Formats: sequence, structure tokens, C-alpha cells
Amino acid sequence: MKSILAAIAIFAVLIVLKGTLYTVGEQEQVIITRFGQPVGQPVTDAGLHFKTPFIEDVNTFEKRIVQWDGLSSEMTTKDKLFIVVDSFGRWRVNNALAYFQKLRDERTAQSRLDTILGSEVRNIVAKHNLIEVVRTNRARKSTQDDSIVTAKIGDLPPIQFGREVLEQEILKAAQKALAEQEIGIELLDFRFKRINYKSTVLEKIYARMMSERDQIASRFLSEGAGKAAEKNGERERELRRIESDAYKRVQEIQGKADAEATQIYAQAYNTSPVAADFYQFVKTLETYKATLGRDTTLILTTDSDLFKYVKKIDGGATKAPVAKP
Repeated sequence: MKSILAAIAIFAVLIVLKGTLYTVGEQEQVIITRFGQPVGQPVTDAGLHFKTPFIEDVNTFEKRIVQWDGLSSEMTTKDKLFIVVDSFGRWRVNNALAYFQKLRDERTAQSRLDTILGSEVRNIVAKHNLIEVVRTNRARKSTQDDSIVTAKIGDLPPIQFGREVLEQEILKAAQKALAEQEIGIELLDFRFKRINYKSTVLEKIYARMMSERDQIASRFLSEGAGKAAEKNGERERELRRIESDAYKRVQEIQGKADAEATQIYAQAYNTSPVAADFYQFVKTLETYKATLGRDTTLILTTDSDLFKYVKKIDGGATKAPVAKP
């Protein structure tokens, strides 16, 4: 009997100790509530702590930085473009008592952040053009090909603020809204995760991009065809010049050769009267060959110089003059 009573006593002591002692981790902070109402200040020191058993409860909250991952939402920019914005942020509980009284748990806190940050994102994006949302404040580096492309399509308009400035505007506006509501949350950071066109207009955007690239390709093809025509024209002119120079050179060489041949003939046939007569005879025969054919009819007078050798034909042969020694 005594052992049973001792066991019951030990068990009761353990229950009391379990209801009295609680631990706080390094990454935790605790609110003690009595009948659902907060008692005292938040406990932030890690270690073993005491509370009134049975009537007080331990409510634990994160002391670490918590991630907020917003839902993708559609909105309109200042230049009337429909986009889908996906963003994220970082926050923590900086006043556990206010956090417990206003929100109670992390799920409610995330929902409140969805409302506040979603509203501020829409407000800021609606005040700026799309170029301000998608580009940072850093200068865009261009290559030579980019300069050729933008020369056709048009340079990107300069930005006044940039995405980083817009993110800071949203962060400050949300921090102010959270401070006014006094819900014990401190927003530490905000960033755009993804920005894209609305799905219903993506096809039109792609079609416009393809059209712009086709214009660039057409421009390159046109410039290439112009360069090719220019090179072909230069080639034809150079070919004609070479052919003309070659023909001129041939005529000069041929003329010089004919002159030298004539001079040689003149020197050869002017050595004596017989040679001169023979030269005249040969040239006359060449003239016969060039002018008379099988179907040629030629009428000459009896005193024609061209006919004089024909008149001297005797027995089918012309008496060749005999040179005197």
C-alpha cells in the first residue's frame, strides 16, 4: 500500500513539475497566457523557465527571420500593360505581445502580409512604366550586334528609377503600413521574383518580337544584296577594263607586227625590179584568191590591172620573168 501511495505521489509531482517548467529555445520567444490572456512580458531568454501550472499556457513564436512568398497576381503598369508579378520578402516578429494579441499565429501573419504587400505592389507598379519594373538602375551593356539591332527597332528608353528603387518604395510603404497597424511584425526585405506578361497577350508579344526580328533580317538581306550587286558591278567593270587593255595590247602588237612585216616585205621585194615584179604578182594572186570563188562572176575590161596577169597565161602557165644576170 505504501508503495502504491509513493508511486502516486511521484506521479503527481511529475505532473506538477511538467506543468511548472518549460524551456525556451535559442530560436524561440514565448508568451505566457492565463486563461487565454497574456501575462507579463515576452520571454526571449533561452533556457529553463517556470510558470503557474494548470492555469497558464506557453505560446511559442519564431524569433528567426521568416520567409514570405507571395502569390502571383495580375496587375497593370502605367503604360497599360498587363503583367503577372511574383514576389517574396523576409520578416520577423519584433513584438511578440502585439503579434499574439493581433494575429495569434504565423498563418494569420502571412495572410496579413499578403494583403498589405499585394496592395503596395499594385500601387507602386501602377505608377511606373513596365521598363522601370523589369530593368535595374545599372547601365545596359551592349555589343556591336545589339547596336545594329537597336538601330533598327529603336533604343531602349532610359529609366528614371529602376526595379531596385521600386522594390525599396514597396518595402518602405509596407513597413509604414505594418507600423500603423501595430501587429508586431517587422518587414526586413522585399524583392521581385518573377515578372512576365499576362498569358493572354504573350502570343501577341512573341508575334511582335518575331516581326521585329524579321525586319532586322530583311534589312541585313537587303544590305547584303546591295553589297553583292556593288561587288558584281566592280567585278564587271574590272573585267571589261582588263579585256579592253588586253585587246588594245593585242592590236598594238598586231599593228607593230604588220608594220614590221610590211617593212620586211618592202625591203625584200625592192632589192631588184624582178623582185618587185614578183611581189606584185604574188599580191595579185592573193587578191584573186580573196575575191574570186567558184560561184563568182567578175567582169573586167581588157586593160584592167587586175586582169593583166590573166592575159599573159600561155598554155596553162604564166611565163615568169627571168632575171638577167
